[in-house]
Amino acid sequence: MANLQKQPDGTEPGRAYPFPDVAPDSYPDRSPDASPGDFLVLRDIVKTYPGVRALDGVSLAIRTGEIHGLVGENGAGKSTLIKTVSGAIQPDSGEIVVEGRPFRSLTPRESEELGISVIYQEFNLAPNLSAAENIFLGNPILKWGVTVDRRAMSRRAAELFAGLGVDIDPEEEVSRLTVGFQQIVEIAKAVSRRARFLIMDEPSAPLTSAETERMLAMARRLRDQGCTIIYISHRLDEIFSLCDRVTVLRDGGHIATTDVGDTDIPRLVALMVGREMKETFPPRRRAVTDEVVIEARNLVGAGVKGVSFQARRGEILGFGGLVGSGRTEVARLLFGAERPDAGEIWLEGRRADFRSAGDAVDAGVALVPEDRKREGLLLDNTIEENVSLAVLPRISSGPVVSRLKERQLASSYIESLRIKTPSATVTAGSLSGGNQQKVVLSKWLAAEPKVIILDEPTRGVDVGAKYEIYKLIGSFVEEGRTVILISSEMEELIGLSDRILVMSEGRQTGILDRGQFSQQAVMALASNVSDESRRLAAGGGSA
Repeated sequence: MANLQKQPDGTEPGRAYPFPDVAPDSYPDRSPDASPGDFLVLRDIVKTYPGVRALDGVSLAIRTGEIHGLVGENGAGKSTLIKTVSGAIQPDSGEIVVEGRPFRSLTPRESEELGISVIYQEFNLAPNLSAAENIFLGNPILKWGVTVDRRAMSRRAAELFAGLGVDIDPEEEVSRLTVGFQQIVEIAKAVSRRARFLIMDEPSAPLTSAETERMLAMARRLRDQGCTIIYISHRLDEIFSLCDRVTVLRDGGHIATTDVGDTDIPRLVALMVGREMKETFPPRRRAVTDEVVIEARNLVGAGVKGVSFQARRGEILGFGGLVGSGRTEVARLLFGAERPDAGEIWLEGRRADFRSAGDAVDAGVALVPEDRKREGLLLDNTIEENVSLAVLPRISSGPVVSRLKERQLASSYIESLRIKTPSATVTAGSLSGGNQQKVVLSKWLAAEPKVIILDEPTRGVDVGAKYEIYKLIGSFVEEGRTVILISSEMEELIGLSDRILVMSEGRQTGILDRGQFSQQAVMALASNVSDESRRLAAGGGSA
């Protein structure tokens, strides 16, 4: 236990009451306006960073045993609120009340002892250790209080997985598990530490549809077992499917808390963005020409097995398929990040032999990668330095970069993409995930390429920012450029694309024209259901 100061009744403020044997109503110091049914109450929480009021007097109550949705645009204050509750940061002012016991702030250890645990978007796992070793990392089961009891840990891990309704080998190395199963290991780790209040931060972002359904079922199972959950997601259909109530944050302030049955998606979006949004996709003048800009001819390599297509000027060519179908690998081959084993790439009527990504950039091809942190950004560099990376020769005089031009360039995209930041000089790593994605987009949009490949461009981006990104994509093709769009969001794929090329297991299974678009058609081809795929692809969707 942490060395915490005793309360007047002799209890320790960091201990996880009432688990297992103290009833909430027995607290002598229960705050008068905290309901006995509340697990967590935040009162007037304020947190300020230089130039930014991240939390502006947020007050909020989470009831014991509910799944409570938390939504808001990127930069609304969701991450700061999570870190406040988990003890990662201390608020400037306000009060945190956990099961009736008030705190000015929490440490990570106190938060854990109170039964609070966070499942972040980016997992905190040791990839070379087994599932069981990860679950009990830092909290091992000991034999005779001296040596690590690996058999006991394996047995307990198996019990935890069974309780969560999944079958995972406790001895399997985590690096060999799917992303969905890695997430379950994180959840099992929290359960093993007797977490009774679980914060799930964008848990479905990296998951397939099937994995998402399994994760939602697991959240319901945990709630039924007595766990209280805060569920954070930009996917509002999940909020309405899963949550009992939902809270909206905007610009660091608490806007509303309501039962999900008393609202709907349009009203929730209006609360999030501060205005009514009447349409998901902005209107676009479709101006696809017959001129082929980029072409792949029987492309083979990096798991891709013979993909052929043509993308025309002014066209958005969507790539559909399940996770692992080979869509990202095609993007890497087109961008020169991987060398093809066979086949050809043609750009504006000439064969392109890209030996590196630099060759592709010089030729006018850009890639917004799926993994923005590892491949899209220099996290320790400023926003303006990231935005200017692809256009340094244009804003330089010899070897000297014009800081004025660099700042002006970054400022223009901060405004047009609504990047929430105090200035262009903060580091990219300090931004929320969605705002980081906007910086990556800004970098490549500034380069004005002929072809831009967008791999999951709106993953982790809020609905308001999505709309701005969609407008930019639309303006890009209206200017006569070409977009290759990879997206796992079916509504986005269908709503933006002029045609959709569908892949399964590295192979191209069909190309659909707009008149053939439907979720069923895409999924039939993505699942490689032979009879249905042939029927849907027959007579249309020419490359």
